[in-house]
Amino acid sequence: MSRKMTALVIGNSSYPGHGLKNATNDSEDISKKLSEFGFSVIHLSNAKKRDIDDAVKSFRDNLNSNDIGLFYFAGHGMQIEGENYITAVDTEFETEMDAKYSSYPLNKVIDLMERSNNKTNIVILDACRNNPYERAWHRAPSQRGLAPVFAPKGTIIAFATSPGEVAGDGAGRNGCYTEALLKHISLPDIPIEEMFKRVRNSLSVSTKNRQTSWEHTSLSGDFFFYISLVNAVGKYTKEAISDGLFHIKTDLELHRVILDLKSHHWYTQNPAVRNLKSEDISSSDKNSVFVLGRNLYQAACGSANGASDFISEFRDRTQGVDDKLRRAVLEGMLFEIFFNSKGELRENFKTSKFNEVFEYQQYSEFDESFKFISDILANYPNRFHIIPGKDRSVSVDVETNENDEGELKVIGVHLGGINILREDEDYGFYVDDGEVPYEAFRKAALERRISEDMLIPNSKLTINFDFYADKKSKILFPYGHTVAK
Repeated sequence: MSRKMTALVIGNSSYPGHGLKNATNDSEDISKKLSEFGFSVIHLSNAKKRDIDDAVKSFRDNLNSNDIGLFYFAGHGMQIEGENYITAVDTEFETEMDAKYSSYPLNKVIDLMERSNNKTNIVILDACRNNPYERAWHRAPSQRGLAPVFAPKGTIIAFATSPGEVAGDGAGRNGCYTEALLKHISLPDIPIEEMFKRVRNSLSVSTKNRQTSWEHTSLSGDFFFYISLVNAVGKYTKEAISDGLFHIKTDLELHRVILDLKSHHWYTQNPAVRNLKSEDISSSDKNSVFVLGRNLYQAACGSANGASDFISEFRDRTQGVDDKLRRAVLEGMLFEIFFNSKGELRENFKTSKFNEVFEYQQYSEFDESFKFISDILANYPNRFHIIPGKDRSVSVDVETNENDEGELKVIGVHLGGINILREDEDYGFYVDDGEVPYEAFRKAALERRISEDMLIPNSKLTINFDFYADKKSKILFPYGHTVAK
């Protein structure tokens, strides 16, 4: 199941004379979380009114090409003459009139979301903070915070506190409301209305009943921030998706093969795979066969030659096997590249046999298997340049310069005109004198490295060098760098 989702997230803290401690932290943490869910996020910190206006225009354009739209604001909000406004860091607060015309009207955001072509809209406002600027305006207590807002069809609007009340900025990294929101937003398979009820309960406890969050909703369908992989996949059981839970039945031949593959010892793994027969697969169920595929791939990545040979000979080794079971083996291999034994997306993908498995993308008989993996990975678009499994060819341009020894050093790898070469933050190497060391590659090895980093198979990737490169060319690549997303 693939969802196209866009978000505009704003956090303003640096108000003149009366800054907020946590609003920018709130927006940073919400942006990160939404990105993990697959939202394409526009994020602003300490935005001026012009910045907000420009970002809202970009957000408006994004809404029409997405299914889900979300607007989040943390900072000072206020109601003037019954209308709600979110404030910029350059809002003028001397009078109500100054503030009104130098702030951004919330209704403008809600209206453009309502008029867009998407199906579901979410507005989250941690903007009911105690606003010291309002004290000079001699306002009644009922005018504090934000006014109630009508939610158009297909929209839910969530407030950090009830109408006319104010919210706490929090004692830790986050405001009280966003802290509670972050606790619950990642819980799997919870409808958004239920999620906000849990936020309200946690918020009530943490503020000793001083703050009660509030929502207005006109949603006509269910929305889940985090859909568990079991529900996203649907095709295989929880025990197959989280194969650390898979129960091995030693009276079954295929299960004994899986157990041997899990041994991590070549002298056990290799004979088990070499003795594996198509009849063993045909006589099993799709969940067991899916787990077999996962363990074949992990054994091959551990340099078990028998498993590597099986992957290379997969089409021949599975001739005569029912098509559904055959695809289940391949889908297990594909799944293992991207997901760990808990069924969680890997921090570092398992790519050493990536090209060998994706070689089967060229055969139409396996189209369904590559659609299976691309549909799952479409829920994590921010982790990939191109969703793996999509039948799409990509071209990149490698930029080099020549060092004093006449050797060619890679200084850029350009995709769509953008240099995607970057330091790998997870690599953790230290450069003593500021000079990045380089490692040497032959052309084919560098092409494979780029393919695996980008998770685009060699067969779908064209690499253009800015010099004539033959198979003997030695090319220097910066140590501790990557072209991964």
